[in-house]
Amino acid sequence: MENNYFQADFLKQNEKLISFDIEIAKALPDDFGDFKSHRPLGISCAAGVTHDDHVSLWHGGQAHGDFTPRMSIGEVRSMVDQLWKKYEDGYHILTWNGLGFDFDILFEESGGDPRCRQMALDHVDMMFHFFCIKGYALSLDKAANGMGLAGKLEGMDGALAPILWKQGEFEKVLDYVVQDARTTLDIYRAVAREKKLRWTSNRGLPAHCALPDGWLTANDAIGLPEPDTSWMRDPWPRDKFTGWLAA
Repeated sequence: MENNYFQADFLKQNEKLISFDIEIAKALPDDFGDFKSHRPLGISCAAGVTHDDHVSLWHGGQAHGDFTPRMSIGEVRSMVDQLWKKYEDGYHILTWNGLGFDFDILFEESGGDPRCRQMALDHVDMMFHFFCIKGYALSLDKAANGMGLAGKLEGMDGALAPILWKQGEFEKVLDYVVQDARTTLDIYRAVAREKKLRWTSNRGLPAHCALPDGWLTANDAIGLPEPDTSWMRDPWPRDKFTGWLAA
């Protein structure tokens, strides 16, 4: 079976895209290790940005014009409904590490909605595709900087977001999650133009990963040959990202 590559030619007017990102509610310690050991993490807010720059925001208390510490199961299910509607309408969902993080958490916080699994497998997780090629992860900010994009909001990161949310800095966190979603979309577009992903290695050297055929869905990326990771001390297995699908 042919892999489901997404040829991101932005001269095509019919390509419908939505990038998606969540922020967790629980503040984690600096040395948290595997986030899964600190579950449940909750969701404070999430954002979706479409190809035509329409922004969708979700957060706890939204229906009442308020903010709550975390989204309720009903609010998360409503968000899944809206994302699923986009999926059924032919939108390609984009994330950066959404298979192993965003959709995993979305599945748990929605009470195990099976649609989360289907969207997770059918969406384009650029970080997971990269991981399946290279055998190691790459941060959103490194990818953005390598492609000459703005990247994350200055002074913000995912670890700080739940702390600021608890402190009532709601707008700052919402701006942050929107910027991450928009950056994800920008990376997709930049790689579509250049046919490669560029970044700076930990040694400060320029590096790139050729992607002449575009991006794979998570389901197709899972089937790629395993890269050589013999040079790595403790390589991650793919089920670090996919294990929750079979749980």
